[in-house]
Amino acid sequence: MPRQSDKKKADINKRLWEQSNGSSRQKWQKVNQRGYDFYLNEQLTGAERDAIESSGMPSFIINRITPVIEMMKYFVSANDPRWQAVGSEGSDTDVAAVHSDIADYCWYLSNGKSIYGHVIQDALTKSVGFFLVDVNPDLDQGMGEVVLKRVEPFDVFVDPMSTDFLFRDASYVIIKKDLTKTQLMSLYPDYKRKIKKAEGQTMSSRGGVMFSDRNLGTSDAILPDEVGIQAYDPLTAEEDEMLEIFETYQKVKVPYYNVFIKVLPSAQEMAEIREQAEKEIENFVKETEVSVKETEASVQQSVERGEMIPERAALEIEKAVQEAKATIEQHRQSVISKIEDVQSRVENSVLPEDAYKELAATEAGQKNIVEAIKFYDTRVKLTCTIGNNVLLWEMILPCTEYPIVPFMYTWTGTPHPMSAVSPLVGKQQELNKAHQLMIHNANLASNLRWLYEEGSVPEEEWEQYSSAPGALLKYRSGFAPPTPVQPLPLNQAFFELTSVGRSDMEYLSGIYSSMQGDVGTQHETYRGLLAADEYGTRRIKAWMESTIEPALEHLGKVFKEMAQNTYTAHKVFRIIQPSALQEERTVEMNIPIYNDMGEAIGKWKDYASARFDVRIVSGSTLPVNRWALLEEYFRWFQAGLIDDVAMLAETDVRGKENILKRKSVYTQLQSQLEEMEALLKDRDGTIETLSRQVIQSGIRTKIKDAESEVDRDLGETKSQQKFLRNMLRGELDMMKREMTRQVKNAVDQEKIKAQKQKS
Repeated sequence: MPRQSDKKKADINKRLWEQSNGSSRQKWQKVNQRGYDFYLNEQLTGAERDAIESSGMPSFIINRITPVIEMMKYFVSANDPRWQAVGSEGSDTDVAAVHSDIADYCWYLSNGKSIYGHVIQDALTKSVGFFLVDVNPDLDQGMGEVVLKRVEPFDVFVDPMSTDFLFRDASYVIIKKDLTKTQLMSLYPDYKRKIKKAEGQTMSSRGGVMFSDRNLGTSDAILPDEVGIQAYDPLTAEEDEMLEIFETYQKVKVPYYNVFIKVLPSAQEMAEIREQAEKEIENFVKETEVSVKETEASVQQSVERGEMIPERAALEIEKAVQEAKATIEQHRQSVISKIEDVQSRVENSVLPEDAYKELAATEAGQKNIVEAIKFYDTRVKLTCTIGNNVLLWEMILPCTEYPIVPFMYTWTGTPHPMSAVSPLVGKQQELNKAHQLMIHNANLASNLRWLYEEGSVPEEEWEQYSSAPGALLKYRSGFAPPTPVQPLPLNQAFFELTSVGRSDMEYLSGIYSSMQGDVGTQHETYRGLLAADEYGTRRIKAWMESTIEPALEHLGKVFKEMAQNTYTAHKVFRIIQPSALQEERTVEMNIPIYNDMGEAIGKWKDYASARFDVRIVSGSTLPVNRWALLEEYFRWFQAGLIDDVAMLAETDVRGKENILKRKSVYTQLQSQLEEMEALLKDRDGTIETLSRQVIQSGIRTKIKDAESEVDRDLGETKSQQKFLRNMLRGELDMMKREMTRQVKNAVDQEKIKAQKQKS
């Protein structure tokens, strides 16, 4: 027996669906089902067809809605949308580029071009189309891939109080499906027990048939509601039960904790870190000592050459030793600081409340949690139930917005928009009626009716041959001859009604005959045709800018949140470049970074933790006029603004890659450049040799000049020294003679003085 809480959740889902499927929702579905029927060429109800055929009028239609919708669909979905990611900071730039690549990869993986075309078709014919961003966990060998899906618009039920054209303010969004038990068990094999116990019914409860006015017996179109009413088990060929599946998306506030945790290395790691630090310090000391010895040797050589005095040499050596000691000590402190940082490293992570409580309850958590900040973040909760009593699962999706993205045509301020077909239905009925009346009048004019007296003509003969050319008809004598009943002529204004109605449909839809290749309505000149093409698509461009591109940008943001939660492991994938040459490119993300011990310590291009904004490239899905573009490229090429590489890349010439290799100006210039580079290398070698010889010759000349100058200075110095010696010798001789004379005079005076005393 299921738990009461599970029953209650299933019952709430069922009641929410019943509330959203009110009279306004049913009216909206009926109106848009009628528009979709008109698009499928089902433009007459059963009662209208019976009334027309009973009156003898033709029941054909002239369908002008389908070509208009197909052209509008082409204009909007001609090319794939392109999303551009802008990094929040410099480190996120590389990852932002990876996001654009992963978006292209998942778009191709999901067959996005086809799905996008069908979504736009739903928007045009059913007023809204839906993209669903989902994760297929079985792809990539269980690693999971983000995929894009289309959801049937009539299966989506939105909170009636929503007033946002992207349903961002909706309290809930429900997808209701009718699946057989066999289908459901095939989709969700993990829930087979619950699915087997669920009670269903043999007939589908989908109401698409009841909303359509077409005659199912004479209808050309067969819709899913008609073929899916009754289902059979493929294993037993017996009737299978149909189950009502309700997938309810709701926005909820989920508690999280911003936790700062101190991460301590193990004892073995610390021992390895210290050993590595000691080796690093030892190597640094050895390197520093060698540097000091080199400094001493250099200083000694300077002293020997006479360039430095011994006292300065001793001072420089002492300074080098002191600087080496200071450098060693500084490096030692730096290594110790790194060890302390490793020991006290704090990591920041965001954890759900359950995970935080489990961590906080452990001894390691109580010891290492530095700080924990509680906050609430918006998440989308998905609840899947069967009927009103079985809960399959309940999960929190990793996105802040609903993964169901609507693409509306005309938003009315409610969850019930208008389609592009609705304004055209009245004109289409007018055209059908006008053509039916004209053909009916022509039939009456070519197949006359007759007034005759009863018994005057053989009736079977007249019915068979009255309209045959050249037939001879007889009537009995005595009776008045039969008289033809001519149809009243139609007013000339009636014939103009069809052409006016056709013009009105083109005016209402914004799709003119010239856009579909009608040469009778095209402009005579080439530039006039381009101008008409530009002006004629302005209404579609306005719809693109106001509705489709904002929805695509919102889709890109939802995809980013889902992708960042899915692609957390190392992944390598290839994409085709959106260029004219269709080149393949390999992209890699979440690349692990290893330390010296072979342990993963981080990621390069960490996609999950990067922060960036996603924007849609405006006009990326609109078609390009190939002839006009080639004409412009040719004019730019003639003007010299672009080269032949850019010109050929935009053409449809077969084998243009080989042409580019053979004939490209760049290729020719590259060969010439290679020849010039080889010639320049030879010349550079010759010039270098000559320069070396000139330098060596100059050095020798300078040496000789210096030697001559030294010899000259030495000769002058010797002559000056000789002159000075001679001068000093002469002065010395003169001094000697003078001193001898003075001594002799003194001696003579003493002798004279002595004689005078004796006498």
